[in-house]
Order: sequence, then C-alpha cells, then structure tokens
Amino acid sequence: MRNPVKSIRETSARYKTLDGKDRRRFWIDGILNNALYILMIVFVVYTIIKNNKFWSWGAAATIISQVASYLPIALGIGGCIVLTGTDLSAGRVVGLTAAVSAILLQRADLPNRIMGAFPELPAGAAIVLAILATMVVGGIVGFINGFFVAKFKLHPFIVTLATQLMTYSVILLVFMLGGNNGQPMNGLRPEYTNFVKGTMVEIGGAALPWYVLYAVIFAVLMWFIWNKTTFGKNMFAVGSNQEAASVSGVNVFKTIVMVHTLAGIMYGLNGFIEAARLSSVNQATGLNYECDAIAACVIGGVSFVGGTGKISGIVLGVFILRIIFVALQFLSIDQNLQFLIKGAIILFACSLDMRKYLAKK
Repeated sequence: MRNPVKSIRETSARYKTLDGKDRRRFWIDGILNNALYILMIVFVVYTIIKNNKFWSWGAAATIISQVASYLPIALGIGGCIVLTGTDLSAGRVVGLTAAVSAILLQRADLPNRIMGAFPELPAGAAIVLAILATMVVGGIVGFINGFFVAKFKLHPFIVTLATQLMTYSVILLVFMLGGNNGQPMNGLRPEYTNFVKGTMVEIGGAALPWYVLYAVIFAVLMWFIWNKTTFGKNMFAVGSNQEAASVSGVNVFKTIVMVHTLAGIMYGLNGFIEAARLSSVNQATGLNYECDAIAACVIGGVSFVGGTGKISGIVLGVFILRIIFVALQFLSIDQNLQFLIKGAIILFACSLDMRKYLAKK
C-alpha cells in the first residue's frame, strides 16, 4: 500500500511544475474523477441539516447493517467485473440459496414444513449443513457461468442472463415443494436467526448484528485471495489482457471458471444471511441485488475495462450506496424514485469509469 503522505507530496511537487492551462486541467480532472464522493458528502450534509436524526448512532448502525447484508454479493461480482464481465444471475442465486437455507432450517413443528417428517437435526449441525449447501448451490451456478464464458467465449452478459432465467425457474419449482404451493417460507429456527442477526454488540443504544462480523471476515478472506494468492494475480492478469496472460503461462480457462465459481459461493453465503435477516423468503428475494452490487463495485473503482479493482474500493462503494439510500429514507423520498436514482448512479459511475479509461489512451 502506498504511503498517503508520500503520495500527497509527489502530487504537490508535480502540480508546482504545471503551467496555468495544465493546472486548470488538473483541477477539472480531480473534480470529475471524484465527483461521486463530492456529491455524496454534499448530500449527507444536506440530509443532516434536514433531519438531524441521520447524525446518530441509530442511523450509523442501520447503514453498517445494510452494508454487511449487501457486501458478500458485491465481493463476488467484483471478480467478474475485473475479468471485464458481469453477472446478472447473482441476485437470483441469492434468492435460491436463501430458499435452500430456509428449507433446511425451518422449525419441525411448522404445519407446512417443506422437509415434512424429516427429523430435525441439532441446531449446530443444521446451520453448518445449510452453509455448505448454499455454498455448493451457489458454486454450481457460478461454475456453469464460468464454464460457458471460458469454453465458448460467450459474453458474460448473455451467459448470466440465461442462468438468471433458469435459476428463477428453479426457485419457482422449489417453492412448490412439499405442498408449499408457492407460499413464503418462514418459521425459521430461532438458533439460525440468532446466529445471523442476533445482537453482537450495542453502541450508543444501537445494536449491530452478528452478520456484520461475518461480512468483515468475508472481506478479509477475499482481500487475501485477490492480493496474496497466485489465483488473484492470475485474475488481474486475465482481466488486463487474456492473450498476454495465456502467453505468460496463465491457465485462462481455469481462472475464469474459478472466478465465477468463487462469486457463486459468495452469493450462496449472502443467501444464507439474507434468509435469516428477513426471517422469511419468497420468490422475489434477491431481486435486483446484482444492480446494487454492480453499482457499488463501479463506484469503488472496479473498472469494466478489466484488470483493475480493490476489495477496499468495493467496501467503500457499498458504503456510499447504502448511505445514499438510508439518507433517502430519512428525507422521506418516494421509494419508487429510488430505482430511478439507482439507475442514474450506475450510469454516472460507469460514465466516469470510461472517461478515466479514455483519458489514458
């Protein structure tokens, strides 16, 4: 990691060597490249002025909790974007794995329990089984995505659009199992919900759930994979230039499949958390989650150009997005307008990303 003080000194020294025209360009580029952060700061200040409850431990706890609930899917999809791709199936995989968790962790005394008379496992064993099952299910979908992208050179947009539709079909079939007849899955075991959203710590009277800790663990693991393993280095090499990576001895096919499989595993873990967080799962669980994840990644500096991105940037991007949406709630903005705002953020962030790329050419 670069020393920030040294970086500031280098930038200051370079600025002093510029003439008047280049200095103006320096400031314009700086403002445009950081426009989202500047707008967010202005927006936060405006929200605090309009509703001072936004400047409270309660609001901070809400933001942190929402960040933790959306972070795993963003960590997964970030790798796909590093490869110059995307993953439109991510949200539906979260929904499917949430349903798998609910099926395995419904209470035995529930009249419409999908597992029927299947004996109830001890709480610890059932939770471990659900975690493994969601990782396997998510990993399988991710493997399918990666295989078709790598083997047949199909664009990830097409492949993941197809698997999104197929996954949704599987979700609809799953909700018809055991006479459930499409009803929401609820009645989850209290050990499961406490394991995920039980109070980990209280700060200023506001509770932080356990899944905040799990999100931190996932972020640290993904940081290690991206930065300290051969696989991570290969991922960035393939994202930068597949041909050059192949010539250098990188197994491009294996790397692409592994990136998508790892992404699927992260979606599965997100589904495990989401089922307990919501205490109920329906066919719409996970809908459009990939939009938030993609927006967060791009805001955090993961470029669609490929080969660029940091885990810290993804975390920051998720934070910025959740701060904006929580602020909208404090401002009592119509919820229907949030989709318009979300779309505008994605378009603006991608435009800034491409501007940086074109400026380097």
